[in-house]
Amino acid sequence: MSDFVSMENAINIGSRLEPFCDDFLIEKLEVSKLVLHHPQPQEIVMTFDKSWEGSTCGYVTVFKDGDIFKMYYRASDYDIDSKTSTHPQFVCYAESTDGINWTKPALNLFDFEGSKKNNIVYADEKELGTHNFTPFKDTNPAVKDEQKYKALGSGEIDGKRGLFAFVSPDGIKWKLLKKTPVITKGQFDSQNLAFYDKVRNTYFEYHRGWSDGDYKGIRAIMVCVSDDFENWSEPEFLQYIDSPQEHLYTNAIVPYFRAPHIFFGFPKRFIPERQKGSHPVSGVSDALFMSSRDGKLWKRWQNAFIRPGLQPERWINRNNMVAWGLISTKSKLNPQVDEISLFSSEGYYTKGNRLRRFTIRLDGFVSVHASGKNGIFTTKPLIFEGSKLFLNYSTSAAGFIKIEILDVEGKFLKDYSAEIYGDSTEEQIIWNSGKDLRAISGKPVRLKFTMSDADLYSMKFAS
Repeated sequence: MSDFVSMENAINIGSRLEPFCDDFLIEKLEVSKLVLHHPQPQEIVMTFDKSWEGSTCGYVTVFKDGDIFKMYYRASDYDIDSKTSTHPQFVCYAESTDGINWTKPALNLFDFEGSKKNNIVYADEKELGTHNFTPFKDTNPAVKDEQKYKALGSGEIDGKRGLFAFVSPDGIKWKLLKKTPVITKGQFDSQNLAFYDKVRNTYFEYHRGWSDGDYKGIRAIMVCVSDDFENWSEPEFLQYIDSPQEHLYTNAIVPYFRAPHIFFGFPKRFIPERQKGSHPVSGVSDALFMSSRDGKLWKRWQNAFIRPGLQPERWINRNNMVAWGLISTKSKLNPQVDEISLFSSEGYYTKGNRLRRFTIRLDGFVSVHASGKNGIFTTKPLIFEGSKLFLNYSTSAAGFIKIEILDVEGKFLKDYSAEIYGDSTEEQIIWNSGKDLRAISGKPVRLKFTMSDADLYSMKFAS
């Protein structure tokens, strides 16, 4: 332990939620470790079986907008034998009231084979932007009413190639923001995305590029930032903490909605030289998990977040692609509890092309884990605001988590000890003294956790 910690060098977490997705708050782990968890496959939520859809639909975007959930995706069909597209690429729209059951509304906007009774939300004669049109709702307080929704899509106008910006007042009727690309450096055949970061008050954008230097030819992720969505910084490659170079195709990076100061990403890892079974297109893929506290330096887990699994079709190129967007849905196991839904592609290149929902507990991507032996971990010095502590945790019937609050020199504060067991996404800690935390709120402290057969996912102080 440090002999002295000032207010300036303690980590001020205020009353924000802190997931244990990295070692940012962890000073010491003993017989405990950070572990990656995996989402559970659920039902098929979307089958791309309409005549204007097809075998190669993809690049799905999902987000909540008021009382409804919105989904956008590329509608396309590809004949694997003739190696030709059977119709132009479109952008389609679906919606849901619960994030689980989705409908494809008849928008009556664009003609397909003599009818406008379809869910095509954007089309273009030259297919500008339709390959990877990726919308978001702009949460910038200064956003103009006619630009509340924005999107990026790749294409070319008058020989100028890159990412073009689109805007909409309602997420349904779209128009080109300007006739020149806003980003020109990179490889734009992936799902390129942008969003407004309300914590840092800036726009972030992520797209694919080819690595250079010693890793030339490796698919990688690039980042740009902007104050106005039109003028972007020079793209730079993401940096990783102790991770090897691998082909990363999509990125699905999003501010975590429960802790927006942290970004989560779900890149599709591509292994081009592998082929499981016979298929005209080689390569296999899985999904990874990574997190960042500045959008540029990332902790990327090497073990897969989503494996291809037992379905042979998920061992074909371009499957296991995670849609952009995390949403909160009700648990079927316990409807009183919220969980996180995310979506992944399967059946790509087949007539059964579809989207499957996966679920994971709130904040449940990574935890501090201790097995049957008593594990200990201690936080770095931190400053909090509030009178209560809430934990998201899980134990076995025999397991437990003991919580103690220490001063910065490691001395136990006798009023602040508690032991819990069970499973909760938000349980208030009741201290042995019966006191609350007001006496030490705003002062540097450490938290010590002693655990057995338990996982701790996140913590939050509150008033």
